[in-house]
Amino acid sequence: MSETASFVDPVFLARFGLNRTNVLDYFLHPLNPFRTTVNTSNEVVAMQGIGIGIFMQQGLHHGEPPLSPQQAEIEYHNALAKLTGEQYELMPPSEPSLYAQPSPLYTIRHVLRTNPTTTKVLGIYYVVEGVIYKAPSVRSVMKTNVTRTLEGLSGACEALAPCARYLPSLGYTWVFDPKEKTDPYSLMQMAKKRKRRKILDNRRPGERTAAEEEGIRASEAIDQILVRISKSSLLVK
Repeated sequence: MSETASFVDPVFLARFGLNRTNVLDYFLHPLNPFRTTVNTSNEVVAMQGIGIGIFMQQGLHHGEPPLSPQQAEIEYHNALAKLTGEQYELMPPSEPSLYAQPSPLYTIRHVLRTNPTTTKVLGIYYVVEGVIYKAPSVRSVMKTNVTRTLEGLSGACEALAPCARYLPSLGYTWVFDPKEKTDPYSLMQMAKKRKRRKILDNRRPGERTAAEEEGIRASEAIDQILVRISKSSLLVK
């Protein structure tokens, strides 16, 4: 299933609304394509009369006082921890006040439990304003970031390629201002000015500070990279 897929049941939302007491029931909707096809521990405890809403209404046992929303979720989690198999866990809210009031976002974790303390995460889902989405995998996030980075580098290469100028006597020079003169004589004059500026600093490499040395190496490395980019861009064209 595509990671951009989603599910929403407007009938359920219109009839019951959505809060922390029923969001797991909403996720376990038979038409939800994200839910597993196997019998989950959530359905097992539901048949035993165990649920967050039930704990909030009746307490742990008949005749006991009702539990607070936070305590009800803790007891529900403890009931799931006693079972093994696939389970859906409602993750705690970002703020304690959201235990007792509706939230625009709920996070549900799909796990495979082998014992009370060991689980393997099979998936994470978000319920945003009643719409269920699957959280993207690490691979897809990395792929997206790498794609965006490559697109940025490609755009930078295309922008820099027209700025490169080459003369046999001077090698490569860079003209970033489109209004600047780019005839051979102007380029030679520019090269002489740069050379004079370099000569002004007649200190030997060992006499410069570490920061100055690092700046010079970085500048030389960038120049080499730009030259290679320009050459490759010209070859492609």
